[in-house]
Amino acid sequence: MTDVCIRPVRPDDAASIAAIYAHHVLHGTATFDTEPPDVAAWREKIGSIAARGWPFVVAERDGAVAGYAYATQFRDRPAYAETCENSIYLAPDHIGRGIGSRLLPALVEAAHQSGFRQMIAVIGGSEPASVALHAKCGFVQAGRMIGVGRKFGRILDTIYMQRALGGED
Repeated sequence: MTDVCIRPVRPDDAASIAAIYAHHVLHGTATFDTEPPDVAAWREKIGSIAARGWPFVVAERDGAVAGYAYATQFRDRPAYAETCENSIYLAPDHIGRGIGSRLLPALVEAAHQSGFRQMIAVIGGSEPASVALHAKCGFVQAGRMIGVGRKFGRILDTIYMQRALGGED
């Protein structure tokens, strides 16, 4: 396999992103969505994030999208304008290959360049791999919400992790 290229998302990545996310919706607890959005919804989301100047990057390997990550404002109130929430998902056949360790730092830098000061990770299902990836990238646990989700017949927690961007506290 060739190396991973991290690049800005393009509208024509929507189908690949939809497929990656659909896998996680249908088979995992990292997202509490229960119905995967279609390609049109992803095209709209890509456009909306780009229009706001927020970062959305993909990891490409061997010409295919192997994962993606984006950051959006944490909450819609003006006081949160400099705080973002990240989302990161990998194609199932690329999990455990170090792609997340390349993708998340690229997103962190792009979010800082976009004007965000703080990044929040909301980790559904307390997914151990996601917690480990975020910790490796300098995030610290900021809280846990106990029993806030139900998926696949399980009651699930959500972990909040946080890190300053650009060396700020």
